[in-house]
Amino acid sequence: MIDERCTGGSGGATSGPATNGTAGTAGAAAAASEPASERDVAAVAAQLGREPRGIRGVAYRCPCGLPAVLETAPRLPDGTPFPTLFYLTCPKAASAIGTLEGGGVMREMQARLADDPALKAGYTAAHEDYLRRRDEAAREDGIEPLPAGMQSAGGMPERVKCLHALVAHELAVPGANPFGREALAALPDWWRSGPCVCADPDNVHEDPASQKDPAAQNAPDAEEAK
Repeated sequence: MIDERCTGGSGGATSGPATNGTAGTAGAAAAASEPASERDVAAVAAQLGREPRGIRGVAYRCPCGLPAVLETAPRLPDGTPFPTLFYLTCPKAASAIGTLEGGGVMREMQARLADDPALKAGYTAAHEDYLRRRDEAAREDGIEPLPAGMQSAGGMPERVKCLHALVAHELAVPGANPFGREALAALPDWWRSGPCVCADPDNVHEDPASQKDPAAQNAPDAEEAK
């Protein structure tokens, strides 16, 4: 039984990413992040081991109810560019993705990208979707958009560098990212053992079973969390 004091309020973890979350609609439609509550911010701080900055909202929740992907501002409060619009925070998901990366799947994806025009077109569309949403976020926040030509995330559109970023994009905007979707389908049900942290703002702690995978946290293109 999952202690509901340590969830975002859903009370269970029985369904997967295809049917749970807060972001968007199928087919890469508009993503709609939820405002982050005090409990959400406390949970993310416990997940990352630091206070998060520049949170625009929760773009995806694990089936347990806790934030798993944040939508972040394109610039830090001091104006420093932060290109990762959708940032994966769940350490259990991050560890599972790190294991997948360690199996060499990105090399296979990179090879297919060179040989499959339809896949390349879909990946390019994902890159363009990411840039468009990031520029829209900057305009909505009244800040300067990031410079033209700045990277999107995960190596898009020419390389496959970081599945954490690609999966975060797909979770936030279902149907947007072909490689994120493939990686997501290959992951185990990371949420089934319960929440990764306690979400009580007055008594936040990390689940020992969800200790961060060092390889996952240091993955290429996984910029430092805000």
